[in-house]
Amino acid sequence: MEDKKIEEKNVNTWEEFKIELGNLRRERGQAPNADSSYPLLFRGQENSCWLLSTTLNRRRERMLFRDYYHVISRIRPQVESLTGKEWPIPEYPDVEKRSATYEFDLDLWSGRCPAYAYMAYLRHHGFPSPLLDWSRSAYVAAYFAFNKANQASSGRVSIYVFSGIRNRISGNRMSVVYRQGPHVNTHRRHFLQQSEYTLCLGFDTEWRFEQYHKVFDDGLHQQGICWKITIPAAERVKVLQELDEYNVNSFSLFGSEESLMDTLATREFCFPQENSE
Repeated sequence: MEDKKIEEKNVNTWEEFKIELGNLRRERGQAPNADSSYPLLFRGQENSCWLLSTTLNRRRERMLFRDYYHVISRIRPQVESLTGKEWPIPEYPDVEKRSATYEFDLDLWSGRCPAYAYMAYLRHHGFPSPLLDWSRSAYVAAYFAFNKANQASSGRVSIYVFSGIRNRISGNRMSVVYRQGPHVNTHRRHFLQQSEYTLCLGFDTEWRFEQYHKVFDDGLHQQGICWKITIPAAERVKVLQELDEYNVNSFSLFGSEESLMDTLATREFCFPQENSE
């Protein structure tokens, strides 16, 4: 089912998207409560019917923070053995105790989420994560929206735009969005993709992960403003070709041999070829 609470804007072409993006930037600059100290964040999804959701919520809804932390603490020796990289994270008993109190909110507000760098690394390698990944680049988000989209269908892709506000509201039994910034020592993909992340949590007797569609309620905007722009998937080839001209492609965003092959295959088999002798 489609999320109707986020402000949705439907455009018919890639060119219209860029115009709408410019309008949103101006609108955000004129908004009295907009937080200009943080850039806009963008997230692309290949199906406009998909909810704004983390990979963890798709596996287990409303998981306690302490339970998730216990899981990633337990698998850490295996991750370190494979990668040869050490992840010095706080011990589980300390985090379990801290996350059972409302004061844990101070850590999340200030961007001191325990094991943030380790969690970002896990997210970039496909482990279920409570981190919702965004990019500071609208073009990077567009790549992720269109790369695997079914252009032969009548469907649409979506690009979400998140704008922070200065006077955010938090409180007991309320879902809160916490923004975790770009300055973290983690996997190189984090920097190639200009990544930032958000966490959505609420506190009743303990901290647990909550769903985004319960937060971005149209007209309230207590955590920030989120727009959803949808574009026809049929625009895929045109968009990917333009992005490739700006060096936004699989290889530039992932930097692996597999991503190089993906980029070359897209150029050779998807983009129109000029006649050559």
